Amino acid sequence: MVHIVGAGTGAVDLITLRGKKFIEEADLIIYAGSLINTELLSFARKDCQLFDSAHLHLDQVLSLITQAEKEKKTTVRLHTGDPCVYGAIKEQMAYFDAHHICYDYTPGVSSFCGAASALKAEYTLPGISQTVIITRIAGRTPVPEQESISSLASHQATMVIFLSTGHLVRLSNELIAGGYSPSTPAAIVYKATWPDEKVVRTTVENLAEGAQRHHITKTALIVVGNCLGDDFELSKLYDKHFTTAFRKGE
Repeated sequence: MVHIVGAGTGAVDLITLRGKKFIEEADLIIYAGSLINTELLSFARKDCQLFDSAHLHLDQVLSLITQAEKEKKTTVRLHTGDPCVYGAIKEQMAYFDAHHICYDYTPGVSSFCGAASALKAEYTLPGISQTVIITRIAGRTPVPEQESISSLASHQATMVIFLSTGHLVRLSNELIAGGYSPSTPAAIVYKATWPDEKVVRTTVENLAEGAQRHHITKTALIVVGNCLGDDFELSKLYDKHFTTAFRKGE
């Protein structure tokens, strides 16, 4: 059996109870060592085999899992955050399906949620934005042309941008070209929920300057949008004049 487990955003106590249980029971753990908090490995048994996937390519990871299956061992594939976002798990699950390997998937707290926590922000403010766009800028790995930053920026929705800290000048230019005002609120959240978390509040035009000033070059999310401002409408959900299925409005 293979358990794909989201390790959460970084804080050890933000892993799910289910994920922690699987770590405690595993015979073999293959973990994303460059991204997860390795303190999570302290939950593993003393005899558990540990492999850092940062030093492995896909074939090597799959070979370890296949051998564990032959030996009737339980494997945990420990990914950062929630692996449904840039987790590269589909290629592993396709292999498991093709080779009749049983697996399941335990979600984790994504870093985009951890960033909101660090910012004390609500991404979907009434009257401001009801949409969150999770994306990244094209780098060594391309993105579909229709998903360019400038194209997505035209919606003026809240944007949470992964894997883009090394391209902040270009990111600012594309956001502005897409329609964001240069003064639109933005934030850089470094290692959300980790002990060394940093939050840099800035504007779209000053993203690169903010990162440089705080020596942030990687492991950070960029949040863009007026959800980071102070103007918004009150929700209808708790409006005393609004009737719901559970409460009649005054």
